[in-house]
Amino acid sequence: MDIVITYVNGLDPEWQKSYEKHTNTPILEKRFRDWGTLKYLFRGIEKNTPFIRKVHLVVSGESQVPEWLNRNEVNVVLHQDIIPHHLLPTFNCNPIEMHLHNIKDLDEEYLYFNDDLYPLKPCKPSDFFRDGKGVLKFSRHYLVSGMYKHICKNSDTYARKALGMPSSRAFIRPQHTCTAMLKSQCEELYSKMEPVILKSLTRTRTADNLNQYLFLDYQYYKGLMVDEKISNKHFSVALTSPQKLESYILNPDRNLLCVNDVRLSESKYEALREAMLRAMQTRFPEKSRFEK
Repeated sequence: MDIVITYVNGLDPEWQKSYEKHTNTPILEKRFRDWGTLKYLFRGIEKNTPFIRKVHLVVSGESQVPEWLNRNEVNVVLHQDIIPHHLLPTFNCNPIEMHLHNIKDLDEEYLYFNDDLYPLKPCKPSDFFRDGKGVLKFSRHYLVSGMYKHICKNSDTYARKALGMPSSRAFIRPQHTCTAMLKSQCEELYSKMEPVILKSLTRTRTADNLNQYLFLDYQYYKGLMVDEKISNKHFSVALTSPQKLESYILNPDRNLLCVNDVRLSESKYEALREAMLRAMQTRFPEKSRFEK
């Protein structure tokens, strides 16, 4: 079992220049602030998921690779290594997610992590995969409102089409946490639907994109998912306090923590960031093998 992490350092001047050039949009500093917590994700992986075979870090270019990263222990993957050239550069997670299965030496079973997800407590392999099936909770929805739900509906619709299933007004949405992917199933579906997938993908996110949920829905409808919740706590920084976030990191009741970032005032960002860094350093004081 491998872990794949996608990462963007929005403070990288080279990345910012490319973003402004290709999107014709000025950088908003508050949108791309760095929390400085990536190394704690790696420390959590080493301490709480010791069964992981290999960790892959996916970034847009060399300027995005953290200086402290031990590349002897982490496979650094550049976008150009896995994504068709005509989609690059991309500032949209969806083209990245749809091509993770192209990573060289990727295990059949892999967990896809965003860089805001942290293993805080010891996990077992069976928390994520059982008998060749991924573990993830799916919820059923009917109302399509907003870009995110529209993308979920698109992914469900095309997964059904790929399997010759009838259309449905209802659609499924996977739990927001790390996702258990089967490489062979991603490859199989991509080969069936490559023109549709590529046509849907854009440099910045739109409601017509397909995303990783296409693969997960496909696995679900083929009976290759265990419909069960992963032990995950979700925090939106807009709805929590520094005290609550720090307290939870130090005394978690679930295995994984997702800290969902949104635009914040400078004062709240600084307070939350300081609390999170302080708590993470207390919980994971020792360097991991993934650090120099």
